[in-house]
Amino acid sequence: MLATHLNTVDKYDFLSGRLRKAYEFLRTTDLAALEPGLHQIDGEKVFANVQEFITITQAEKHFEAHRRYADIHYVISGEELLGVAPVSELTPISEFDEETDFGLYDDPKRCSWVVLHPGELVVTMPEDAHKPGCSLADPMLLKKVCVKVRLD
Repeated sequence: MLATHLNTVDKYDFLSGRLRKAYEFLRTTDLAALEPGLHQIDGEKVFANVQEFITITQAEKHFEAHRRYADIHYVISGEELLGVAPVSELTPISEFDEETDFGLYDDPKRCSWVVLHPGELVVTMPEDAHKPGCSLADPMLLKKVCVKVRLD
């Protein structure tokens, strides 16, 4: 599963060496046994952020986006509702932080929603703002890994 705009498909190599390292990490690691926190795969080029938290409603979250990294959102346990929208159609709610490669955005007029179950993933590129960690109905415990892949 890949959620992005068709124009983005030609811009990025979704099977590049760094992305393949991320996929291999997801395939070969006992993800359920990983403690929350950062796990190095290939230094700052590819690393994993394991998270465990209670999902919240869409209204309680903002869209986020990055400029240097792609995110691979992979669910280990639980279910996650994840929104995706073009950054070009969003209004920033704060100044983009170049150091942390992170910006927050208001809700768009239109977006796509993906439901992720254990073993499923979504890849978001810099053009794809995303709203992760949302609940489908009732809040639930979610364990996921977000693999960060540097694109430059």
